[in-house]
Amino acid sequence: MDPVIKDAYKSIAARSEGLFKDNGSRFIAFAFPVETPDQVKDIVDSLKKEYHDARHHCYAYRLGYLGDTFRANDDGEPSGSAGRPILGQIDSLGLSDILVVVVRYFGGIKLGIPGLIRAYKTSTADALAAATVIEKVAGKNFRLDFDYMAMNAVMKVLKDMGLPQEGQDFGATCSLRTRVRLAALQDFQDRLGAVCRITEI
Repeated sequence: MDPVIKDAYKSIAARSEGLFKDNGSRFIAFAFPVETPDQVKDIVDSLKKEYHDARHHCYAYRLGYLGDTFRANDDGEPSGSAGRPILGQIDSLGLSDILVVVVRYFGGIKLGIPGLIRAYKTSTADALAAATVIEKVAGKNFRLDFDYMAMNAVMKVLKDMGLPQEGQDFGATCSLRTRVRLAALQDFQDRLGAVCRITEI
């Protein structure tokens, strides 16, 4: 029996916000669905411009269906008092492909490390509570190239497996694009490997 491939995971559908106030400090949390470190950088940079008068822009993210790409950033707060509590809230809900940025406006009174941890944790939890959690399925994209004579065989497999079709080009030689969830990859390759050329894109 082959091991079951875990290819489904949880993320959020769209941006959401949360807020926590303590002794005059305001912690505004923003949660975003993201898929790459470049997207993370773009969002963090834009928030730093938009909230340029804030004292700190702390964040954490986790990416990928395995959740094995992650980072926590304290942005000048005491080590471990901001980024890690943010990441902890992401992890407590089992989310990935997500970024949370907490923008802090300093209220003049120091909160101490326990107070900071509570503030970053609570504001993040507030933003995540407002988010719509969705299930994502990890997969790979392929281009299929095949002879016109093989079209019926290819189309039958795609229909049987419920796979999407995009960019169809049917001439003397035919091609199209499709996406296959990780758990179905072996079955997909077994069924189509003999009738068409499969290229990962």
